[in-house]
Amino acid sequence: MGEGQPAGGQATLGNAYRILFAIISFAVGAVLVYGGGKLLLLGGSAYYLLAGLAYCVLAALFVVKHRLSLPVNVAVFVATLVWAFYDTPEIGYWALLPRLVVPAILFALGLWAAATLPAVAKPVKKTSVFAGLGVVGALLVTLVEAFYPHGQLGNPQPAAAPDQVAQNAKIDAPEDWEFFGRNAAGTRFAPYTQITPANVSKLKVAWVYHTGRRTKGPGAGVDENTPLQIGTTLYSCTPEDLITALDADTGRPLWKFDAKAHTAEHVTCRGVGYYDADKDASLSAEEKAATPDPLCRQRILVSTVDARFIALDAHTGALCPAFGENGVVDLKKQMGPTEKGKRYHPTSIPVVMGHVAVIGGWVRDIVHGEPSGVVRAYDVRNGNLVWAWDVGRPDDTQAPAEGQDYTLETPNVWTIPTYDKELNLVYLPTGNGPPDYWGGDRNAVKEKFGAAIVAVDASTGKTKWVFQTVHHDVWDYDLPSQPVLYDVTNAQGEKVPALIQTTKTGHIFVVDRRTGQPVTEVQERSVPTSPAAQGEHLSPTQPFSVGMPIIGADPLTESSMWGVSTFDQLYCRIMFKDSVYEGPFTPPGEKPYIEWPSLLGGMNWGGISIDESKGVMFVNDMRMPLRMTLVNKEEAKHYKVSTDEVPGFMGTIRPQVAGPYAGVRIDILQSPLEVPCNTPPFGTMSAIDLKTKKLLWQVPMGTTQDLGPMGIKTHLPVPMGMPTLGGPTSTASGLLFFAGTQDYYLRALESATGKEVWRERLPVGAVAAPLIYRSPKTGKEYVVISAGGMSHSPDVGDYIIAYALPEGAAQ
Repeated sequence: MGEGQPAGGQATLGNAYRILFAIISFAVGAVLVYGGGKLLLLGGSAYYLLAGLAYCVLAALFVVKHRLSLPVNVAVFVATLVWAFYDTPEIGYWALLPRLVVPAILFALGLWAAATLPAVAKPVKKTSVFAGLGVVGALLVTLVEAFYPHGQLGNPQPAAAPDQVAQNAKIDAPEDWEFFGRNAAGTRFAPYTQITPANVSKLKVAWVYHTGRRTKGPGAGVDENTPLQIGTTLYSCTPEDLITALDADTGRPLWKFDAKAHTAEHVTCRGVGYYDADKDASLSAEEKAATPDPLCRQRILVSTVDARFIALDAHTGALCPAFGENGVVDLKKQMGPTEKGKRYHPTSIPVVMGHVAVIGGWVRDIVHGEPSGVVRAYDVRNGNLVWAWDVGRPDDTQAPAEGQDYTLETPNVWTIPTYDKELNLVYLPTGNGPPDYWGGDRNAVKEKFGAAIVAVDASTGKTKWVFQTVHHDVWDYDLPSQPVLYDVTNAQGEKVPALIQTTKTGHIFVVDRRTGQPVTEVQERSVPTSPAAQGEHLSPTQPFSVGMPIIGADPLTESSMWGVSTFDQLYCRIMFKDSVYEGPFTPPGEKPYIEWPSLLGGMNWGGISIDESKGVMFVNDMRMPLRMTLVNKEEAKHYKVSTDEVPGFMGTIRPQVAGPYAGVRIDILQSPLEVPCNTPPFGTMSAIDLKTKKLLWQVPMGTTQDLGPMGIKTHLPVPMGMPTLGGPTSTASGLLFFAGTQDYYLRALESATGKEVWRERLPVGAVAAPLIYRSPKTGKEYVVISAGGMSHSPDVGDYIIAYALPEGAAQ
C-alpha cells in the first residue's frame, strides 16, 4: 500500500463514515435550501439558501472523494462565522448559539471525514483530526457556558455594609403588612435588617401550611395570594376564596371561612383587605362608638371570584351580620349580563380608605354589551354604596334607578387601585372598554378613559384628572399593576409627590399624583397607522416614556429572531418576514401581525418594589411576542372558537365580535419546538435608581429546569431568563426576594448588584409576591411565599411556606 492508504478494514469504516457525513450534510443543506429559499422570497437573509447550497456541494465533494472537500468545509464554516458576527444585532452568547452550534458540529464532522480521503496528505489528515477535536472541545465549553448567566447589565458598586444599611432605613420596627404592597403607597418594602446578604444563605423552613385549595379540574385557578400580616396573625386566601387566619410564628390555622366561590374565568385571589374601626382616623369618636357589630371591629374584607363582597370578623372568621345581607354584598346587581360572575368579577383586593373600600373588577372583553366597568366604593361598616365611578354617567355617582344598569362595556379596573390619604385621591389603573382589538366604533368615553391612570376624589367618586398611557388601545395594553406612590425629583431637581405606573408596553410612567402631569419626560411619537383593519381609525401618535428606562421593548428585527438551533431560527425568521411588523404599536389586521411587547407584558400584575431607604425601584418583566390575526366573520367559520384565557386559546380564535370581525387568532411567536422566537432572556429583573432615573442592573430571572422545548422539563438549570409573573419584595438590609420564575425557586438577590445570594427549591412554582414581616411576639423575621403553581403549569399545590434564620444566625 502507498503512503496514506489505510488498511482494508479501516478503509471500509472510513468510507462508511464519509458517506454518512455526506448524507447528513446533504440533508442539512436540503432543509436550508428549502427554508432559505422561502426566506429569500420574503425579502429575508440570503445566508440560509447559500449555506444550504454549500452543504449540498460539500456532500457531493465528499461522495466523489474530491480533494477540495476539506478546503470547502473550512470555507463554509469560516464564511458562516463571519456572517454570524455580522448578522447578530448584539454580540452575545444566546444570539450566537443558533448561528454557530450546528455549523460547528458539521465542521467538526467534516474535518474527521476529510481524514478518510485518499487525496489528503497524512500530515493534513492528522491536523484535521486534531482540529475536529478542538472544535468539539469548544462546543463542550459552549455547553458548560449555558449554565452560567449571560446578558446581565451590572452595577460595579458593591452592596452597602449591613451597618450602613441599617442607618439608611427609614424605620426598623415591627409593623403590619396591611395592604397588597405592604403599605398604602404600594412600595412593597420591608424595613427590616435581620436577614442580610451575609446570612440569608442560612434561611430554613420555619413552617408549612396546606391551604386545602382545589388543585384539579376546570376553574381551579392560580394562587396569586400575598397574605396580610396583622400583628401575630396572617390572613390568606385561595383562588376560590377559602380564607384562613394563621399564627404568624407557627403557621397553625386559627380559623377558616369558605366562601364557596366558583367561576370560569380569571380564577384568582391576590389577597384580602383589612379594616380596624378602632384605628380609623376617618371616624369621629362618636362614630367609632356607634359602629355596629362589636365582634367585627376588626374585619377581613373579601371580594370573591363570583362577584360578592364579604366582611368577616378578623378574630373568628364569622360573617359580620350588619354588613350587607348577613355579611355579604352582591356585586353583580345592575352590572349587566354577568352570567353569575363569569363575565364580571373582582380580581384584586378591596382597597381600604378609612371606612370606605374601593372595588373594581375584571370584565370579559370579547363582545359588545359586556358588563359595566364601574368602580364602586362601599362603607365597610354596613356595606352601603358610597359612590360609583361610572364614566358613562359622570355626573351621577350613585347607583342607577331600579331596573337600570350601570353603563355597559366601559373601561374597567381589574388590577389594584391606590389611595393617597393626604390628597384624598384614589388612583384607578384602567383597561379598555370591550372589545379589545378593534375600536372603529368606540365612543368618547372609551377613547378618554381606556388604558389610563385616573385620579378620583375618594369622598365623592368625581374624576380629578386622567393620564392616558395608550391612545385608542387595540392591543389589550390594559394597565396591569397597582400604581405606586413615591416622591421623586423632576428635571429641575424639585421633589415631587409622584405616582409610578408600569405597563405591558415596557414603559414606566412617572406623573405628579396631584395633577397627572409627567414628572419624567414623555414624548408623543408618531406610530404606524397602516395597514389598518377595516373601519379602524388608529391614533397617529402614542406616549413614549423616554425619561425612564424602557424595559424589554427593543424593536424586533429578522436578525433578532432566535431558535435553539439553526433550523428553528430559520423557521422564526420566515415567520417574522411573513408577518406584518412595523415596530411598536403595529396595527392589528387581517394579515398575521406581530404584537411586541405583547398583551402578556412587558410588566404585568405583579408590580414593583421600591427600597425606600435607597430610592431604588425593582421590576420584573416577561418577553413573549405574539403573532395575531383579526378574523372576519366568513373566515371565522373555519376555526375552533374558544373563550379560554391566554395562553389556553393559542391556535384557536377568541371571539372578538366587532365591526366586520368575529374573532382574533392569538399565537405565541415561537418555533416548532415551542420556544419563543425572540432572543433570550425571556424574563428579567431590573433595578432603577429613582434619583438618576437610570438602569442600575438587569439580570435574567429563572432557568429551564422546570420547562423546556415542547413544554418538556429539561431538568437542566440553564439560567436563560424565563417569563416572569408576580412581583418582588425588597428589604432595608439590601435584599430582594422573588419567586415568580418558571422554575420552582424562591430567590434572594443582592439588591445593590442583582447577584443571586440564596435560592430555595419549592415543591411547585409560585407567582405570588413574597411577604416579609417581623413577629411582634418573638422578634423573628420571616419570609413567606404562597406556592400554588405557575400559571398553566401541570404542577399545582396548596402551600404557604415560611422561612426564617435559625436561632443565633442573625447575630
